[in-house]
Amino acid sequence: MKFWRWLYPGIGVKRWIFVMALSVVLISAGVFLLTNFQPIGYLEELIIYIFSPLTGASPLLFEILTGILFIIIGLAGINIALRKSLNALGEKGPYYEVAEHLYQQKVLQKGPNIVVLGGGTGLSTLLRGLKEFTSNITAIVTVADNGGSSGKLRSEMGMLPPGDIRNCLVALADAEPLMKELFQYRFNSEGGLTGHNFGNLFIASLTDILGDFEEAIRESSRVLAIRGKVLPSTNENIHLGAVYSDGSVVIGETDIPVVGKRIERVFLKPDTCQPAPGALEEIEKADVIIVGPGSLYTSIIPNLLIKDIARAIKESSARKLYVCNVMTQPGETTGYSVSDHIKAIYAHSLEGLFEYVLVNNEKGSRKLARKYEAEGAFPVPVDGDKVLKQGVKVIGGNLLSEKEYLRHNSEELARIIFSTIESG
Repeated sequence: MKFWRWLYPGIGVKRWIFVMALSVVLISAGVFLLTNFQPIGYLEELIIYIFSPLTGASPLLFEILTGILFIIIGLAGINIALRKSLNALGEKGPYYEVAEHLYQQKVLQKGPNIVVLGGGTGLSTLLRGLKEFTSNITAIVTVADNGGSSGKLRSEMGMLPPGDIRNCLVALADAEPLMKELFQYRFNSEGGLTGHNFGNLFIASLTDILGDFEEAIRESSRVLAIRGKVLPSTNENIHLGAVYSDGSVVIGETDIPVVGKRIERVFLKPDTCQPAPGALEEIEKADVIIVGPGSLYTSIIPNLLIKDIARAIKESSARKLYVCNVMTQPGETTGYSVSDHIKAIYAHSLEGLFEYVLVNNEKGSRKLARKYEAEGAFPVPVDGDKVLKQGVKVIGGNLLSEKEYLRHNSEELARIIFSTIESG
């Protein structure tokens, strides 16, 4: 129950609850002294005289039970009074929401500084779990997307793609559910808005008004009351390209997986792009750095190709984790094991970036597995011996969320991450 948030360590309320209880005792004692205890004595005798015979309990037992009942009624009265008083203020909503607000402000702000790098649905899934443990989160998000609503806005307005940024903002949001639903709403009617997402249009509008994409993200963060912050990996207009095993080249993030050939390497144009302001500073002061989950070549590696980001991760004293995907991705990681994912990341950045890799070691439902197999996707094999030779420790768990898709369970993933952090 959210009521118990009032009793969480660090909120600073328990002492005042104690003061309230002590004050009630002192007032009661004062009344007793002023009245020479007689009203209470008369009331006690009256209650015992009337009700004790009805219950069949001895006067002593009945006196004890009555005392306990009075205490329970008194506590309930304090609870109701506190709730009604806070509701009367009208600003923070029901009293349990005030407790939740204090929990976020007092406890979550003391959590570790976590930097997460990635993109796509994988990153937003992770963020939803992490925000329940700390509000000191920085998501550094790829901006190489050139498809869908983001691609249209990018081409028509010359702005960075807002789609992955929007997903992260909503994942970290504390706004009302309706506001979050609004930001994710996609127009389906015929016309110029078809396929566009309201949140994308909102960020695009703010970018046009403010003249700055990062400032638009900051203002959107305030509207959604997010826990943490979201940064693009770079403010430059970058394009992702891929070189395949046969030497052919494709430019465009959305076109890379559909070619169906084995990817040799990916690259950015321009390859001299600089990190967004504040990105390197956030990495340097991080207590924990998490890479993934997400599409290996189109969501994760593009962040590490930006100048100095991989170096900053390598030089950081933070705990460093890689969250490997649950399933292989056709056109990107067909036939890849966990060690193949790490090998590809190291080949595009620097070796030794991670201390740990988090992997799923539980089987999903056969029905969903068949659906993925029909599309050429399979569970990523965990080849622990090879991973250990790469200098990375394997941490496994049941990370699956089985609904319409086989994806990471955000709550379980966050729990394992924080368990790993605390275990040292």
